[in-house]
Amino acid sequence: MNIKRNILLNPGPSTTTDTVKMAQVVPDICPREEEFANMMKTLRKDLLKVVHASEDKYTSVLFCGSGTINIDVCINSLLPEGKKVLVINNGAYSTRAVEVCQYYGLDYIDLKFKEDERPDLELVEKTLKENPDIALVHTTHNETGTGLLNPIREIGALVHKYGATFTVDTTSTLAMRPIDIEKDNVDFCMASAQKGLMSMTGLSFVIGNKEIIEKSKDYPKRSYYCNLFLQYDFFEKTGEMHFTPPVQTVYATIQALKEYFEEGEEAKWARHTKVFNAIREGALKLGFKEVIKEEWQAGLVTALVYPDDLNWDFMKVHDYCYERGFTIYPGKIATTKTFRLCALGAIDEQDIKDFYVVFEEALRHFNVQIPVKYN
Repeated sequence: MNIKRNILLNPGPSTTTDTVKMAQVVPDICPREEEFANMMKTLRKDLLKVVHASEDKYTSVLFCGSGTINIDVCINSLLPEGKKVLVINNGAYSTRAVEVCQYYGLDYIDLKFKEDERPDLELVEKTLKENPDIALVHTTHNETGTGLLNPIREIGALVHKYGATFTVDTTSTLAMRPIDIEKDNVDFCMASAQKGLMSMTGLSFVIGNKEIIEKSKDYPKRSYYCNLFLQYDFFEKTGEMHFTPPVQTVYATIQALKEYFEEGEEAKWARHTKVFNAIREGALKLGFKEVIKEEWQAGLVTALVYPDDLNWDFMKVHDYCYERGFTIYPGKIATTKTFRLCALGAIDEQDIKDFYVVFEEALRHFNVQIPVKYN
């Protein structure tokens, strides 16, 4: 099949290989067949390898949904009765965890920091020390709205010092930026198939500590579909998801994992880094300002400030690029107008060079001054 290749510079879904796309073209199968259950068993084990998690201590649990389902699952499932959640919040995706707490009526602390700043570790420790009823701490690894990298290893050490469980939204880092679940002091990490694994949408997963999951069976039941122990227990007893899985996405993800291991963790991260450096170099050459300073960036997303030019119109520039096979993405910062360029997916440096030819054409077409100007 001749499949048109689009370069997605949005933060997911990401550009996929043709082999991943074609992996979905399979004979129809009932997902309750033993053959399919065996495939998911292997998939669950392979996901552990991505974050260097031992099978003795950790497990992966699959869910049907986008990445946000993982935040819902971890927060509603892992909080004991009478305890509190601490959300270390410096962006839109940690704010989503706060909203989950609010929706379920959980007791929580929203420890907010500026969206362009890393968390103050002294304040994090002070909060943990003054609130011994905190049992669950959540943050985001790469705040995808800005590209800010949070220091999860240091935060995790503090969380464990005060006896709490640490959940980290690694949706936009897992299978790209290397993660070692043990060394990074993480109890639960999470992602969805369409991000770092470069698979398709519809399959998400939580990788975490089996002992904590098993303890959680006695915690308050706040959700039926999104209960972590219920899904884990069903997998362990039957080898199947409790409810209908996204069958074709499972096939695609198995192929994507095969390609992940063939490329290799370090080589894949090196490729994403080269792509990201090319994105930054091109943006800075055109005069764009970044929101996050270089040393705090995760190396996967850059948020660029709209120029002060009356001719600048993001949607017009977006549409010009989109019609030519390149997708750019609006920002997610409440106080600043930005757009984002991301280094996810099956793309390379040449794709970025080709993108900037089109992007610069778009700026000239709409009479945006180059280099762009700021007042």
